Amino acid sequence: MSEEIQARLLRRYALAQTTWGRFQLRLHVELQRLRAHWAGYGSEALKRLFDIVVSLAALIGCSPLLGLIALAVWVEDGGPIFFAQTRVGQFGRHFKMYKIRSMCLDAEERLKGLLARNQHQEGVTFKIKDDPRITRVGKWLRKYSFDELPQLFNVLKGDMSLVGPRPPVPREVAKYTLADRRRLATKPGITCLWQISGRSEIDFSGQVQLDVSYIESQSFWRDLAILARTVPAVLSGKGAC
Repeated sequence: MSEEIQARLLRRYALAQTTWGRFQLRLHVELQRLRAHWAGYGSEALKRLFDIVVSLAALIGCSPLLGLIALAVWVEDGGPIFFAQTRVGQFGRHFKMYKIRSMCLDAEERLKGLLARNQHQEGVTFKIKDDPRITRVGKWLRKYSFDELPQLFNVLKGDMSLVGPRPPVPREVAKYTLADRRRLATKPGITCLWQISGRSEIDFSGQVQLDVSYIESQSFWRDLAILARTVPAVLSGKGAC
């Protein structure tokens, strides 16, 4: 131990023997505790507050558009406008995710016959070009992600966040490795890193890599940056399926 470090430790020890020194030490410990508490919970509270304010404002602002979309979906085939699908959220918790229906009424029954045409080589997620189950209105909805608008209700409820890994369906999670399950460590979102980097064109392993990268460096300012990049990514329609 160098003489400088030894002298510094002796000065701190001597200070700790005084009333003022003990007060400074307690103050320092409390400040460190508050800083750790903010890092763990304060940022989460800020994220949740932001989710509530933005999702509520977006639902109010988009209500005329939602009305027109609902009319178009109903006119095409007379079927239900919305549907709720079971998804897997943070820590594996199941919840109902809302969407505007963009597929035909028997889409789930027809899925088994299409699995062999999956373009994602790993087989965990499913994507085929020109999916025959998608309706005419549905193709337009999916291109600009309008079918995802009801998920603002999920954000308002607290099932989802504006930014976070996309929530998978249970049949996908059943195929996850332990490494893949890292993407379930945070609340799922409407948009995420791979949504602004190629959307469904990115294979599952690439999606996991980007999701884990987001989780490990998550911050309020990064969420704002992802949201800002989501708008041009959606308007371009690139990578939609």
